[in-house]
Amino acid sequence: MKRSFVFVCILLALFFAFAGAQSSAAKSRRAVNGKRFDAAAQAALAAMKSKAAGLNIQGVAVVSFAPGDTIQGWMSQMAVVGHMTDHTYGEKGNNLLGIAYAKASEMANTLKDSGTSGKPPMTGEFGWQGGVMAKVPNGYIIVAFSGGKSEDDVQVSSAGLAILQARL
Repeated sequence: MKRSFVFVCILLALFFAFAGAQSSAAKSRRAVNGKRFDAAAQAALAAMKSKAAGLNIQGVAVVSFAPGDTIQGWMSQMAVVGHMTDHTYGEKGNNLLGIAYAKASEMANTLKDSGTSGKPPMTGEFGWQGGVMAKVPNGYIIVAFSGGKSEDDVQVSSAGLAILQARL
């Protein structure tokens, strides 16, 4: 009788451990709704602002999530980190928001970090580094920053990507 009781207890413990692991895996694969993305995006943008401040750069941060196996649409947020352009009036300058979204659009097209696809940029793309992306079980995360040197932009974007990967 004691052996069968112990055996049943072991079986129940294994069942609950397996069910808990399945629940955790299902949770990480659940659909990303607007509320879940908004919370993750705000945390990612805060991390990007902090990293940019640490590198003493300013610009624009963009975070996006595209659900599914192909990119057909996405949710995104952006934040100005100091300034949206890098010019004074009367000079041409750069629209850093436009550059950040160009990096994001290149990644949506190539499914590779911006500036790393090895193909000539299409019209609307620059081929500049500074955006990073990752495939996750429920879609794609695309993060871009524009405002510093390419290697600094990659560091800032990577800070946002890490947060989104952990939360989405």
